[in-house]
Amino acid sequence: MDPLLDALNAGYFWLKALHIVAVVAWMAGLFYLPRLFVYHADAAPGGEASETFKVMERRLLKAIMNPAMIATWVLGILTAFAIGAWADGWLHAKLLFVLVLTGVHHMLARDLKAFAADARPHGARYYRLLNEVPTLGLILIVLLVVLKPFS
Repeated sequence: MDPLLDALNAGYFWLKALHIVAVVAWMAGLFYLPRLFVYHADAAPGGEASETFKVMERRLLKAIMNPAMIATWVLGILTAFAIGAWADGWLHAKLLFVLVLTGVHHMLARDLKAFAADARPHGARYYRLLNEVPTLGLILIVLLVVLKPFS
């Protein structure tokens, strides 16, 4: 057997645990950043509240969300190799929803840059609605991982 696969199999539970921790951190950010944007969209550009939101949003994205997203992807890929799940339909479906969440992450990062420049790319209602996408994605991913349909 391949030495890399042996190492992955030996550390499977560590990979899985760290993957779950990374997912939780990433999802927390995907839930919280749009909520910050809801309030930021209503704050006066250049005002004290707006400047505070800029700092909070930047730190959330750079210190928590980006590292958590990268860790989620890397650990998830390693875990899939460890369990030999690449041929399973449930994993393909899960990856589709993870790609959607990654797209949302990048949309939020783009909007953060706009807010940092005192632009208001969307109104508060948009971010309230966008905030539901990660919730739906998380529910579908958990169902796919636990129930493993399409195996």
